[in-house]
Amino acid sequence: MPPDVVSAAGPYKGSSLGMLSQKLYSDRANAALDRSLQAFAKATGTTVENSLVSSDTGDLVAKTDAAVKAGNPRDIAFFNDNRFVAQFHNLGDLVDVTDVVTELSARYGEPAAESRNFCSFGGRWFAIPYQFVGSGAFARKDWLQEKGIALKESYTWAEMRDICLEISDPSKRRFGWGLTVNRSGDGNGFLEYLIYGYGGSITANDGRKVTFNSPETIDAVEFVRDLYTNPKYKPMLPPGIESWTDSSNNENWLAGILGFTRNQYSLYADSKATKNPVYANTHPFIDCTGPASRRPLAWCQSQAFVIFKGAKNPELAKVMAQYLVSGTPLLGVSKDATGLAMPAWEKVWASDEFYLRGDPAFPMLHKLATQPLPITTTTGNAFPQAPSPGEQATLQAYVLTDMMQEVLRGTPGKDAVATAHQRIVRIFEQQGIAQ
Repeated sequence: MPPDVVSAAGPYKGSSLGMLSQKLYSDRANAALDRSLQAFAKATGTTVENSLVSSDTGDLVAKTDAAVKAGNPRDIAFFNDNRFVAQFHNLGDLVDVTDVVTELSARYGEPAAESRNFCSFGGRWFAIPYQFVGSGAFARKDWLQEKGIALKESYTWAEMRDICLEISDPSKRRFGWGLTVNRSGDGNGFLEYLIYGYGGSITANDGRKVTFNSPETIDAVEFVRDLYTNPKYKPMLPPGIESWTDSSNNENWLAGILGFTRNQYSLYADSKATKNPVYANTHPFIDCTGPASRRPLAWCQSQAFVIFKGAKNPELAKVMAQYLVSGTPLLGVSKDATGLAMPAWEKVWASDEFYLRGDPAFPMLHKLATQPLPITTTTGNAFPQAPSPGEQATLQAYVLTDMMQEVLRGTPGKDAVATAHQRIVRIFEQQGIAQ
């Protein structure tokens, strides 16, 4: 451990720190993080208690906010920045950590482009970028090659739908399509980015005005309706996909029965770590594009540290955060979570050759971490948009997947979109964002 970290933690010897960690869908990654925490604790003479929490239950923000307001928060936590930080900031729960980010910037250069958008507000930082989380799309390379289908960095949604049908063979337990629209983080993510690719959006670029009800959103919804209800596509849908949870596509991918899915790199990491033969047959690519997106609307996300108001040991929390983002502590996590936990800082990428050459997918992830943002659609939406507590709360409430379930039960797409729009408006107003 760097001597400066031990020195900085010196005044806190004998004290304890409580941490709340967003559970990653990789047991090896969770275990590797805990080892890093305990290494810090041993070297500094402190005690670190780490608790894992699921981010996909829909009540994470409410429960954590209640603990902060009751004066009993954990000292530090890490969450997806684009799903939670704006909500906690809007609730007034976060400590300003501009001092830490300024120091890290001097040491490690620029953070990932995505994290600059979601971790700062009004020129001040309220979250510390920690890990750049690889996310994207995965196809069965061998199934595509059997059909003479080219391996590319991106496909259109319509193209991938047709590819999935072509490579499916239920008699061989081969099902091309591996995306659910059930109430889940994966279902949310699929619908959200599909709508963006078609030119729709939950909000205007300022993150405050709800713009969901649009012809483009309706077109995206009708695309999904056709895919799930048209008998033509039934052979490519695996049994039970209508009730999948967030772990289901991981499990089915690792079982070797899916031809395509979107996910964080957890399924890729697990396939490599367990020497699953599906790893060698995986084609990672950036994502799919819609009719309004020339570039894939892919900027991944970062895990970021936040320190809550009322924390018992905020200064020690800052020291530990600076230690964990550095190259060596992150390396242990990254090696056990291939593509799932990558550097969030420019110079950390160069601190060990593993980060750029440890896997064939890593150069693409580095490209995503350093790409110019925003990405603009033909309808004028610029992604990622301004961080929006209303949008984050909308996704936590599973408005998109609930809407799609209504459509699959027979509600006309335009009616379901209109109803979802009104529900989103109510959520924004509950967040104090008048419409």
